[in-house]
Amino acid sequence: MSDALDCRGVCLRYRAGVPVLTDVDLAVAPGEVVALLGPSGSGKTTLLHAVAGFVAPAGGEIRLGGRTVSTARRCTPPERRRVGMVFQSYALWPHLTVLDTVAYPLRRRGVGGAAARTRAHELLAGVGLADLAGRRPAELSGGQQQRVGLARALAAQPDLFLFDEPTAHLDAHLRGVVLAEVAAQRAAAGAAALYATHDAGEALAVADRVAILYGGRLVQVGTPADVYARPAGPAVARLTGPVSVLAAPARAAGPGLVSVRIGTVSVTVPGEPGGRILVRPDWAGLGGDLPGRVAAVRFAGPHTDYELSTPAGDLLIRESGPPRLPAGGTTTWTLRRLWPAGDGTA
Repeated sequence: MSDALDCRGVCLRYRAGVPVLTDVDLAVAPGEVVALLGPSGSGKTTLLHAVAGFVAPAGGEIRLGGRTVSTARRCTPPERRRVGMVFQSYALWPHLTVLDTVAYPLRRRGVGGAAARTRAHELLAGVGLADLAGRRPAELSGGQQQRVGLARALAAQPDLFLFDEPTAHLDAHLRGVVLAEVAAQRAAAGAAALYATHDAGEALAVADRVAILYGGRLVQVGTPADVYARPAGPAVARLTGPVSVLAAPARAAGPGLVSVRIGTVSVTVPGEPGGRILVRPDWAGLGGDLPGRVAAVRFAGPHTDYELSTPAGDLLIRESGPPRLPAGGTTTWTLRRLWPAGDGTA
């Protein structure tokens, strides 16, 4: 079976010749969800627009379901691609009602008016908006507008969903509601998805695999657990969650183990050798043999963050519950595992 999406050596440039994407190779299997994670300006939206057919690549090719739809010489128009896009900015027509907005893709495919409206009602019911069918976008909240965008994408019966940071403009509660709705409806449709976001928690939660886009290049692709536990470098580590970079060389000490020295104390932990080390907040804990000073304490409800000054640099430790140490005092800590920081920019 062909991949739902196959990007091969895709390159895109601004009109002035400045590269936006360089040699992007990325495949999405049928039914798979791949999160495209990267900072603002990394090329996430540009890649989605290229897959949708809004822009043509300067090099490489894009295939949908085994069919070539984009090269530097030819580009199949968006309406002839079986993709459904949910935009960050909602992109709803202000003059159309919710019902007509969702029915529009059906009418484009030749479905009759009555049948299109019936199906649109069903889709709106699926996202909890059946009672708002007669409203226009200006009469909806942000979360409601985003669910209309999702229903419109579902109406296209796509083989591939393209989500362009669909929760970026929503508050924390609505973000959770819409994210759950997106996941449920996509799974029910059985379609693949490429989900662009700059939110690490969102990417790790929704995806089967995560593709890290940095400076217009894919720098790492792996499962959520892989990219979190074994990031390609400090930049990737920071994109996928909080991390500390310590100037403490790690030397091999046995299969899967390294020895690292912090101040005058050496410890042996799981990891790989490297000149600098990456430590996630949950890879360390208060109490142990290593020295430190509590520089700051931040209570966040379910957990407390402790920022420690150590001989190797600043370290973030996260523990569940309320604070149990004040700022300003000395303490000890323990290291459970580490990962080498590497030498590359990513």
